[in-house]
Amino acid sequence: MAAAGAGPGPLAGVRVVELAGIGPGPFAAMLLGDLGADVVRVDRPGGQALGIDPALDVTGRNKRSVVVDLKAGNGPAAVLDLAERADVLIEGYRPGVAERLGVGPRECLARNPKLVYGRMTGWGQDGPLAASAGHDVGYTAVTGALGMIGPAGGPPAIPANLLGDYAGGSLYLVVGILAALHHARAGGGGQVVDAAVVDGTSHLTAMIHGMLAAGAWQDRRGANLLDGGCPFYGVYETSDGGWMAVGALEKPFYDAFARLLGLDGETASGRDDPARWDGLREAVAARFRTRTRDEWTAVFEGTDACVAPVLSLREAPAHPQLAARGTYTEYGGVVQPAPAPRFSATPGALRRPPATPGADAAEVARDWDLPAPAPGPRQEGSR
Repeated sequence: MAAAGAGPGPLAGVRVVELAGIGPGPFAAMLLGDLGADVVRVDRPGGQALGIDPALDVTGRNKRSVVVDLKAGNGPAAVLDLAERADVLIEGYRPGVAERLGVGPRECLARNPKLVYGRMTGWGQDGPLAASAGHDVGYTAVTGALGMIGPAGGPPAIPANLLGDYAGGSLYLVVGILAALHHARAGGGGQVVDAAVVDGTSHLTAMIHGMLAAGAWQDRRGANLLDGGCPFYGVYETSDGGWMAVGALEKPFYDAFARLLGLDGETASGRDDPARWDGLREAVAARFRTRTRDEWTAVFEGTDACVAPVLSLREAPAHPQLAARGTYTEYGGVVQPAPAPRFSATPGALRRPPATPGADAAEVARDWDLPAPAPGPRQEGSR
């Protein structure tokens, strides 16, 4: 019989220990769980740091939870017991904290030489800011990525914490973990994966750096092909206060866009002359202000004009394309993104609701061949 934490997916059979935190570490562990890994989150006494009802914390799905006080005498030993049986461990402490707690790479790899020890930080494990506090907005700021986003003459626009924490952080941590896991299973030993948000976010700008070196990108906001600088790649307000996103870069797509928007030939020809872009932008904006977002959506639907409505988080699941693909799903009464990407032979799945701190201690002990937990409220957990 498969362990209760195991699931379908390409990572079925992989065991992951997550030392609980907030932000990119938990998201990375969720992604591994979505892909079938058996993820055990080690929560601290007193609950989660995110500050919301654990039952609604989507990043806690496809995980089980045990509670361990790492500052107690037997706390580090409990984590090392898990690490000995795991393939992967994820921690997101500031540099040196795991070592001080007795669960750093040296101790864990001594118990399990094939362990992949994933470290998630903002600044990285070394450098002058390594020990400093930080958040997504600061990490993306120093990489140059934040400075690219926003209108010319206006402040940089903050893309929530998607660009740094999750794209530059979580996804790079997962890539590193999977590469190191492949190495370990191919006969190599375990190793430490040092994933820093500043490293991953900088890496995401690779194409832009190439364009900058070639003179095809100006090092300022709102002056380039992909940052809203050109009038056929941007967002425009509609008569009802909604917004439409335009990405009609290639000429065939632009021609369809101009025709459906109702631009006259002379105005539309401004595409090929950057000196006329301001006038073209004004004309495009004026046309979009003549109809509502839904009306323009109907105009462009099913065409190659590369125009889409800007939807809110609550609206997105009902978009016809996303609904047809099942991009969002409802699980446990919560609408949330479905596992991604998709696999033809080993699809991921939602198989467990967000973990309640400590609720799975007995189950994990049974499945991972650990000593049975002592009875008490910390092991039982509560929502």
